[in-house]
Amino acid sequence: STIYKDSLKTSLLQLQCHFTWTLLKQDVDLDALEETIVDHIKFFREPNFSFYNLLSYVCHLKNSNEEALRNLQEAEEIVRKHHPDEITRRSLVTWGNYAWIYYHMERYEEAQTYISKVESSCEKLSSNADGKMQLPEVYAEQGWALLSFGGKYFERAKNCFENALKDEPNNPDFNAGYATVLYRLEDFAFRCGDDTSPSIEALKRAVELKPEDTCVMALLALKLQDLKRVDEGERYIEEAMQKTPDLPYCLRYAAKFYRRKGELRKAVNILEKALALIPNSGFLHHQLGICYRIKVFQLKKKINPPQDQVERSIELAISHFKFVADKKPKFITAHTDLANMYAVDKRYEEAEKIFQELLQRNNLTCCEKQELYFHYGNFQRYHMNSELKAIEYYIEGLKIKKDSFGRSQCRKAVQSLLRQKFERGSGDATYFGTLGLVHKLNGEKQTAVECYEKAIALDHNNEEYRNALCELQLSI
Repeated sequence: STIYKDSLKTSLLQLQCHFTWTLLKQDVDLDALEETIVDHIKFFREPNFSFYNLLSYVCHLKNSNEEALRNLQEAEEIVRKHHPDEITRRSLVTWGNYAWIYYHMERYEEAQTYISKVESSCEKLSSNADGKMQLPEVYAEQGWALLSFGGKYFERAKNCFENALKDEPNNPDFNAGYATVLYRLEDFAFRCGDDTSPSIEALKRAVELKPEDTCVMALLALKLQDLKRVDEGERYIEEAMQKTPDLPYCLRYAAKFYRRKGELRKAVNILEKALALIPNSGFLHHQLGICYRIKVFQLKKKINPPQDQVERSIELAISHFKFVADKKPKFITAHTDLANMYAVDKRYEEAEKIFQELLQRNNLTCCEKQELYFHYGNFQRYHMNSELKAIEYYIEGLKIKKDSFGRSQCRKAVQSLLRQKFERGSGDATYFGTLGLVHKLNGEKQTAVECYEKAIALDHNNEEYRNALCELQLSI
């Protein structure tokens, strides 16, 4: 019955559900995502069927279809109980997921039953009967699903929330989703060196429409802190913590707020409270690692730092970073943080091993690579005393054309290192040749030409410099 199977597949592809939203498992750590959804179900007061729909998809990706079906039953139960007047509208995604899972289990008749159910519901709900109808709540559910699959999906998530808001501009949940995705996009853009977009207005509106959503309130506080309106931000943070003192997702943002404000002890206390609620959270362990790292550098600035305190803080930072690195192979920052902490502890072989493993990877984004080259350059410069290798890796970061925070760090580092070398009197041909390359990679062609000319004056026979100079002169 291949023909039957193919016609089923055609109908399935028309459905609006997690299986047709191109959520790719290679972009996410499935175990971590599953844990996050389970925690959300546990800690958020209002029962939310969309958590179960997403969980069913994650279970399917992990090859446990029976478990996936159980989660869809939970979703149906919540809809029956909490939205008895809107069962059809609220169940379209759930039924779509049912159809796909039954199809993958080769239970084709059951799959067909659910396809028909969606199609006839769409007919009743609208004039177009192809099952392609997009309700605002379906757009919003798609938006949240995309958000949970990481940075690559944020732009698409934003479009989904914009579509949902077209029909219901005052819906509190859609506004919360839209504000959250704008905040995340800005955060992401900042790390990749782009300008920010105006999430502050969206966050304020979301908080007005849904004052009980303390996660959005905490994001608003962090945004105000970014804009140097710290006192205003702190009022929101305090209110959020009063409203939901035991919500880990609110607490983690509060901790970030106080860490950035310089109140380390308060940040650590809040994180430990949150960690007691969700002991396996990679995010919380990472934030604690960052707090202890700050403490290490604060102590080291003192004239005679208490050695036992320094060692204890290094130990704590390492153990928290290691927890995250072991748990989240794709979370590159946690791995470089761990390597850097090993270096501070003079455990150079362990640091080198982590860096080498990361440098071998071929699935890093441009921004991740640039930050990695920056950190490895620093490791070579400050811990291995190899300025040549440091320069080599900073330049690798510059060779990637994407503008980002990591790239500008590489640029500043290599320029300051070359300046130091020059001041120490090593203004030889290699120095000017390297400086020429740096200017060339930064698009400063005229300055690059001058540097290469100086390099050639000091080393007449160097082919590399002559070729680079010719190439530049042709392109000006």
